[in-house]
Amino acid sequence: MRKLVERELTSEGPVRAGGAKGKRRSVTVNLGESPIAWLHARGHIDNRLFDAGEALRGDYERARLSPNITMRWDVVRVKSTGGTGLTGSEQQLAAKQRFDGALASAGKGLEDVLWRVVCAGEGLPEAEKQLGWPARSGKLVLKLALDRVADFYRIT
Repeated sequence: MRKLVERELTSEGPVRAGGAKGKRRSVTVNLGESPIAWLHARGHIDNRLFDAGEALRGDYERARLSPNITMRWDVVRVKSTGGTGLTGSEQQLAAKQRFDGALASAGKGLEDVLWRVVCAGEGLPEAEKQLGWPARSGKLVLKLALDRVADFYRIT
């Protein structure tokens, strides 16, 4: 489900709206859009890097590495004849191994921004600030990390 919200931006705010000082404008923001999807939709990363990020995020979610609440709301599974032949626990472990391998292939120093943007859903400016990096340096580092992850997942 897409949830769109209209927000007001000012030229003094963290996002520059342009125009005269104090002039306001509003933009529509899709709250369900991930930072990596935002970068892909605007041409900042190509299809290969986007697919690598989605593969990594898929393994992150399949391995159930995100924080949990006290109650499990998982869908009850019905046994079927199709599938991989692995139990749910085996699928989770395999996803965790792929996730760990992909992060290791990204390398030290690159895994931080990769995890923050792709898995945790932080925007690049927020990730740069949390990591103590200069502004606008995260996109280059993220591209390098995604390129290595694409090699790991053998995405061409």
